[in-house]
Amino acid sequence: MTQVQGIASPAPAARDSALRGWLGVVAVTGATFTAVTSEMLPVGLLTPISGTLRVTEGAAGLSLTATGLVAAFSAPLITAALGRTDRRLVLCVLLAVLTLGNLGAAWAPNFGVMIGARVLIGIGIGGVWAIAASMAARLVPARSIGPATSLVYSGVAVASVIGVPAGTYLGAIAGWRAAFLVAAGLAVVVLVATAALLPRSTVAQAVPLREVLRLTRRPPLRTALVVVAFLVTGHFAAYTYIRPLLEKVTGVGASTIGTLLLVYGIAGVLGNFGSGTAGVRSPRRTLITISIPLAGAVLLIPMLGGSLWLAVVLMVAWGLSYGGVSVTTQNWVFAAAPDAREAASSLNAGVFNAAIALGASVGGRTADAFGVTSAMWLGGALVLAALTIAAASRSSEASKLRR
Repeated sequence: MTQVQGIASPAPAARDSALRGWLGVVAVTGATFTAVTSEMLPVGLLTPISGTLRVTEGAAGLSLTATGLVAAFSAPLITAALGRTDRRLVLCVLLAVLTLGNLGAAWAPNFGVMIGARVLIGIGIGGVWAIAASMAARLVPARSIGPATSLVYSGVAVASVIGVPAGTYLGAIAGWRAAFLVAAGLAVVVLVATAALLPRSTVAQAVPLREVLRLTRRPPLRTALVVVAFLVTGHFAAYTYIRPLLEKVTGVGASTIGTLLLVYGIAGVLGNFGSGTAGVRSPRRTLITISIPLAGAVLLIPMLGGSLWLAVVLMVAWGLSYGGVSVTTQNWVFAAAPDAREAASSLNAGVFNAAIALGASVGGRTADAFGVTSAMWLGGALVLAALTIAAASRSSEASKLRR
């Protein structure tokens, strides 16, 4: 420590180390932003993609399903295969895979090629999600893990604010292929920034796949993963088809839908940071709290969304509540397995992305069979199921999560 007018201040080396750590967190945040933007682009582009590639909107939603399903399997597999490999190198490789996937989606002459490109994106997303949160925990002191994790997952919320609405606007102006080209360029920029800003990061001990899967025997972690499965499936059963729903119920065009998604995304950023601190202290209670308005927004928008102003209010409520889901569930997983953060994080990433795939799939089947409004009813019911499971968890292990 050095003294300045009698006041202790951190030594220059300590300050430089802390700064480097936070710059690394910023780089990882850029990676999560890029991954989620790449994953979610079809949400705002389903209508033009389905028209160009000559498939139904429900079938076009499979471009999201394929990505989530591949990410679900790749997350634990990549974590087990990495061993002690430098995570900076791994993240750069994953960003290169995202670049190739987005370029393939932009070029896709038919739906089969689009699915192949989205598989590549799924591999990149699974890896990024598996290591991002645990990397943040290793880059900063223990007292800063909560804020660092919130910052990393703000990439998810900011992707909703900038990535998905920007893709929707760009798709309306220059065509949906241009949106995927821009996403590929973004991945290249973040790759360069990651190589420059992120310090070398290795784990103390590799975790084989059987040890990763063995973590599911822990009741608190198992409960958290079940809640994630229901909650995220419900959200994406509804949110994947929000564009055609708003076109039908509210009667607005692409530019207004882009604005509504922007409003949703801004609310999501606020929800992410608003839930971050509370999610560290009491993840289960926080998740219960945010699930109530989430279910309400999903269920009410088909009935009240005919009014543009009410649609705005409901999208704000939806964004505020869902914006806190990623960081809160991650904190629940960390609390359930504090001795195996990266392995537990990979399981969470796997379940989360499997739920995205399942939500997009069942939502699409429901939308094709009964109309897009029914996808909202299904989504709301699944969120209520997640809320019930979280509220009913009263085991002695769950009490360790400081409810």
